[in-house]
Amino acid sequence: MRDEGQLPVVVGVGQVLGNRDRTVAGAREPVRLILDALAAAAADAAEGQACRLLRDADAIGVVNVASWGYDDLPGILAERLDARPTHRFAAPVGGHRPAELLDRAAARVAAGESRVSLIVGGEAQASIVALAKAGVDPAADLEWSAEPGGPPEFSPDDLGSPAMQAAGLVLPTRVYPLFENALRHRLGDSPAQAAAWAADLYAAFSRVAADNPVAWNPEVRSAEEIATVGAGNRMVCEPYPLAVNAMPMVDQAAAVIVTSLAAAREYGVPDEKIVYVWGGAGAADSPDVLARPGLDRSPALESALDRCLAAGGIPTDALDVVDVYSCFPVVPKLVAEHLGLSRSAVPSVTGGHSAFGGPLSSYSLHAVVAVAGRLRAGARTALVHANGGYLTYQHAVLLGRGPHPRGYIGDPDAVDTAAATGSAPQFDVTAEGEMTVETATVEYSRDGEPATAFLVARTTDGRRFAAATAPGDTAAAQALSLYPDGPGAGSAEEVVGRKIRVSRTDAHATVIRI
Repeated sequence: MRDEGQLPVVVGVGQVLGNRDRTVAGAREPVRLILDALAAAAADAAEGQACRLLRDADAIGVVNVASWGYDDLPGILAERLDARPTHRFAAPVGGHRPAELLDRAAARVAAGESRVSLIVGGEAQASIVALAKAGVDPAADLEWSAEPGGPPEFSPDDLGSPAMQAAGLVLPTRVYPLFENALRHRLGDSPAQAAAWAADLYAAFSRVAADNPVAWNPEVRSAEEIATVGAGNRMVCEPYPLAVNAMPMVDQAAAVIVTSLAAAREYGVPDEKIVYVWGGAGAADSPDVLARPGLDRSPALESALDRCLAAGGIPTDALDVVDVYSCFPVVPKLVAEHLGLSRSAVPSVTGGHSAFGGPLSSYSLHAVVAVAGRLRAGARTALVHANGGYLTYQHAVLLGRGPHPRGYIGDPDAVDTAAATGSAPQFDVTAEGEMTVETATVEYSRDGEPATAFLVARTTDGRRFAAATAPGDTAAAQALSLYPDGPGAGSAEEVVGRKIRVSRTDAHATVIRI
């Protein structure tokens, strides 16, 4: 029988919603939201022992907080909780981090190195925007933490490689549509079929979010509403209208408490609250999207899922609950395609980034909260998938209502898949002439006009080329558009595989169809 002192379990989960009305009075800084989520998680685990449980934490892992700056958020939390954790970790940016932190916490328990771990994350981006509009300084006027305080600084290197930056591929809203269009072409879907799949998925996610008490947008939306481009649902980057983009302007926080089973017994956690962390697997691809062999799949995603399920010895059809990262539709599509899920499947019990809300790096911590609820309600097995970067970092974790026969079966260290997936095409930033579109997207202005196109193409001898068209060059953008007559104005035309002619002016490309 497994040593209960080395069997990792989730004992408490908590999450909070703040300031949906975006008022000055309702604004709470992220650390306050996180502390409220921790209080909820501790009360969920063992109400009579809640304060003691938090004080006894020997590890605190914090998902990156982007909306407000902190020098040492784990240290601030430890001080507020009167805890003395020997392990403190503030994670870098990455949506995969909640799953990784959960896996690492479980691994420490299994190694006999931890009894009580706290995993937390939270954002207050909606309040930050509201306060700025009202002319309120959170530090000076509301006494938010001021060491250092303010929005964190980001290095340009965090946005993408020099080649990506030169081509304008520096925002998730621009890069993920490139993956979507490449995947659609590989699957043989028409643009209309791919758009319908995305709209059906996100309509289903909205129904899930409507039942989540801390969802930011708990309104049920139809697939038709989500697919129809118009007022309130503008096209952002083809083929994604606003309704299928992540919503990061939220105030939300979540907390998960992981202990050994022996510690759970000591704190009096009821059996019906205990969820077993079986373990997970992580993988990483090249952070340079243009250095990947193809843009129609994610080897890192496939590796993380395959290794996680293989370690658990569980086939996909034996999973009762699957919750997949959904910052953009291509991510759940890739997971569904790789796992063999039906296109009518709804791989979320959280509600998705557009309906539940997309609190940047901490979304999947809310997914763990939702999954724990399903397991407590009778489900037996669950998988949580989390994604970071530009399909760069992946982590998947298995949880169960009961223990795995072998105890902890995870491996939290990510495998580098870049070296194992073949070489990328030679990149040539100076190429001109006839090319074939590998993938492309068109970004729209807020008034609904095509503004700039972003192109990845292959020359006649197989080299890869990437560039952006000049802002305002409508003709070049339309040459790469799925919707030459405008979104919703007529039938869409496939762009991948289209023959084009490219010339360069300064840093931009001029494109015409052949």
